[in-house]
Amino acid sequence: MSFPLRAMRYRYAMSEEFTTDAYKPAKIAELVEIAGVAKAQLPISQMFVLALLAGAFIGFGAVAYTAVMAGVDASYGPMRFLGGIVFSLGLILVIIGGAELFTGNALMVMAAVDRKITLPMLLRSWVVVYVGNLVGAVGLALAFGLTGLLDGALGSVAANIPEGKSALGPVEAFMRGALCNALVCLAIWLSFAARSAVGKILAIIWPISAFVMLGLEHSVANMYFFPQGWLAGSDVSVGAALGNLAWVTLGNIVGGAGGVALAYRFAYLGKLPRS
Repeated sequence: MSFPLRAMRYRYAMSEEFTTDAYKPAKIAELVEIAGVAKAQLPISQMFVLALLAGAFIGFGAVAYTAVMAGVDASYGPMRFLGGIVFSLGLILVIIGGAELFTGNALMVMAAVDRKITLPMLLRSWVVVYVGNLVGAVGLALAFGLTGLLDGALGSVAANIPEGKSALGPVEAFMRGALCNALVCLAIWLSFAARSAVGKILAIIWPISAFVMLGLEHSVANMYFFPQGWLAGSDVSVGAALGNLAWVTLGNIVGGAGGVALAYRFAYLGKLPRS
């Protein structure tokens, strides 16, 4: 190979590696589908550990939100927005650090529709990751319960959060879950567009801050909020918590898989399932 040709190829490779241009939506769709295949092929043990980490990561965001809301009017829009920025820590840790989050894995539906993964592979991933997220979130709540940090103003907020969530009716919980995960999956979608860690963080913050500010419902966050509330003295029943979690989870699936994954798959990867 001649020197000029080698130099040209080198410059092209370097420009591809170091460019700051965001990926186009069609490319994002391809990357999301490739990621879905890789997620489905993870060994169960690795999948579970990564899911456990994600549950704890979202829990860190949730307890940080609780701390920000301590001693302030939680219904005040700017404070809720600040709480949303802090809560974004959870998804930042998941995306940048690397972990498996049930709500984000709704995007795997793209790979399933294109028959790049089977329905049993999709459901296996969802079940393993959901259980892992639950274990991680509850484990972190128990750890914070032993720190004494859930006393005082922070504990008062922690105890009140489950009360508001358990008061939601099934339709309200479902719709808040659907709209929430549309924003979460859009945050993940936008993070695929970025080529740097800073770009990914900036892409995550705004959709996540919006869903928190609007009072929408995230199933994995609720896996943390309910145990945290009980440890802080909340009297919400286990049945009420499970009812909320069931409806919010269904909403999360519909909002993420149908509202984002299938819509983008239709727009950028073809109108009909590939044979």
